[in-house]
Amino acid sequence: MPLSPAWADPSVRLASAASQEGTQVFINGQSFSGNWASWSSPTGQSTIGVSDGVWMRALGGDLADSLNPAQQEVQWYSASPTRLAVKQPGAVRYLDIAAFARQQGWEIQPKGNALEIRTPAATVQSVVLGQQPWGRRLVVTLDRPAPWTLASLTNSRTGKTDRKFTVQVDASMTPETGKGLTVSTGLGLKSLAFVPGQSKVAINGEIEGSFKPQVWTLNNPPRLVIDIRQAPMKPRRIVWAPGVEWREEVVTLGAEQFPVTWLAINPRQPGLKLQPFWSGGNVLVGIEALASMAQRNQAAAAINAGFFSRDRKSPLGAIRQNGIWMSSPILNRGAIAWSPQGQFKVGRLMLQELLTSDRGGSLSVVSSNSGYPQKGIARYTSAWGPTYTPLLKNEQIATVINNQVQSVQPGAENVAIPIPSNGSLLVLRAIPLGPELAPGTMLQYQARASLPEFESLPNIMGAGPLLVENGRVVVNASAEQFSPKFVAESADRSGIGQTASGTVLLAATHNRIGGAGPTLEEWAAIMRQMGAVNALNLDGGSSTALYLGGQLLDRHPKTAARVQNGIGVFFTPISK
Repeated sequence: MPLSPAWADPSVRLASAASQEGTQVFINGQSFSGNWASWSSPTGQSTIGVSDGVWMRALGGDLADSLNPAQQEVQWYSASPTRLAVKQPGAVRYLDIAAFARQQGWEIQPKGNALEIRTPAATVQSVVLGQQPWGRRLVVTLDRPAPWTLASLTNSRTGKTDRKFTVQVDASMTPETGKGLTVSTGLGLKSLAFVPGQSKVAINGEIEGSFKPQVWTLNNPPRLVIDIRQAPMKPRRIVWAPGVEWREEVVTLGAEQFPVTWLAINPRQPGLKLQPFWSGGNVLVGIEALASMAQRNQAAAAINAGFFSRDRKSPLGAIRQNGIWMSSPILNRGAIAWSPQGQFKVGRLMLQELLTSDRGGSLSVVSSNSGYPQKGIARYTSAWGPTYTPLLKNEQIATVINNQVQSVQPGAENVAIPIPSNGSLLVLRAIPLGPELAPGTMLQYQARASLPEFESLPNIMGAGPLLVENGRVVVNASAEQFSPKFVAESADRSGIGQTASGTVLLAATHNRIGGAGPTLEEWAAIMRQMGAVNALNLDGGSSTALYLGGQLLDRHPKTAARVQNGIGVFFTPISK
């Protein structure tokens, strides 16, 4: 059922500019973070667009499969999808809800940074809890459609600890309505309770760890359906923008099933580019939620990437951006390198760093801007931050300005030392101070990747272990000095891969159906089954997060841990 929007003509869609936009939305008085914008059509008619996140997380709408990036099929208490036009200015896209809102009787008012949406008052008519072969189904019948949100959902990393959830519905409910509901446990359900408010009702549940609440809507009469089940209901395929496809599917390995969410990126698409980024902006030290990091950097999509020290808030692996080494590799671990033209390489990587003295001789550098302290000389530049605080006891620190050693001093615990903007600090750990670093000495720094094919590729991200290379599973965690425990565990996973056609896959998975996430060997097999001929494991566990257009796709945002770095997808629409 297509609706006629102000920007249905593609020539208008990219030419029109936002007259007002913001990052906060109020739905019936409740605040949500999310993008919105208003435009004027060529005829002067005002129209409103909201991001995917506002549509799904705040209003409770669904996105159906859509293969045309200029349109999006949506569902909200309907038997069949409604087609909305899409406006795509860059990092977020906007669904044109103006005609849809009028049809539903919504009142919409922009106020500064905020968009206020008020929907007609709704009432819960009845609640029914039933059993299904796969779990439990709760049906909440309303007198009219009402927004809903999954306010909270806890994780179960092992699939064995119970999870709690809260679904909030913008509807009133009398105590008598729920009196006829008999809550029987079993089939994944541990407890269920309704908490009515003045104009909202909270549905609080506790479920077995391998189950998940899956919420959807029906019409005639309007119904909110909460399924407590293990398997996702259906796969998803949305062409979100030219060159960006959002996919969800269950991947089967033998008797095991793994729900996977991924983005398929065409790196050769005009207007698209992939780049490493990190929390601190101009400096490396710092951690931040991936969604916040992506929004601050104006990335359309992102995935968490390399390992990091949560205590020190610093990287533990290779980061190179636009040909500049920001942080060096460690422990010969897996890395992926790429160019803006779509060339990709994977391999186990080290950085060979050398300081040559004007007094003769040379010194090896074991790391640059790394949170992983090793015996030898470590180098820190202003990319690390304005200061360096010793990571270990008994460090000796040489200050270098304009390639000349200025001074050498012992490091003191918790005492920050300024890093010169036109130089570096050389930190000696567990090695004696030699004449090569005497004040006045001139030094020349050189760095070369251990893999020659990486040298010409300006962007590099390290993590590991390497999963797939040239179509073969090549997991060798011990060669990359990962612990036996890390190798054996089942966990949430993130990964990046490339198919034979050049498509880049940014993938995330959490629990398998009925248990914990995949092992590394299983994750490699999953990536290969998805079509990757080269693939690298990224930081996983609580760090796992996949972001697109203002929202996390793979997990509830309240469960997402802060991370140090990520790989961002940056999108600039090309006008025709």
